[in-house]
Amino acid sequence: MNSLKTVALATFAFALFSCGGDQKSDSIPTASNTDTPAATEAPAGGADASAYDPKRGLGPHENVDVSKFDPAMAAAGKKIADVKCTSCHKPTDEKLVGPGWKGVTQRQTPEWIMNFISNPDPMIDVDPELQKQLELCLVRMPNQGLADSEAREILEYMREIDGAK
Repeated sequence: MNSLKTVALATFAFALFSCGGDQKSDSIPTASNTDTPAATEAPAGGADASAYDPKRGLGPHENVDVSKFDPAMAAAGKKIADVKCTSCHKPTDEKLVGPGWKGVTQRQTPEWIMNFISNPDPMIDVDPELQKQLELCLVRMPNQGLADSEAREILEYMREIDGAK
């Protein structure tokens, strides 16, 4: 019975803290700390708002080849998402902590998705749509420390959710 309580407590603690990894503060965002940074001040994390491309985002991913669907890559992406993403995101359009994933590959380019899930902070700091999303969700997406290959696998899983075959 004691080990059952220990397992239940550990599971609860993991679920409670799994999305809190890289947050900069414990406070709930307010209008004063979620506003778009002024053009004269550098956004947190060193992101340059003038370099932001709304089609690509900020980051190293420029040309992501999605010409062929890879079911093995999508399956690997689902496994990663089950560990790192599903405590905050559902594969439907339903909001959990963060927005649901259904339709994301139709709204955003593969490069934007890869750059965002690989390193969300610089994009949140400069993207007006992400800042609006932050106001709705009240939680910054934490950096999950994804390798490029993991981000690409998650993207393929997102494509599968949206009907890629």
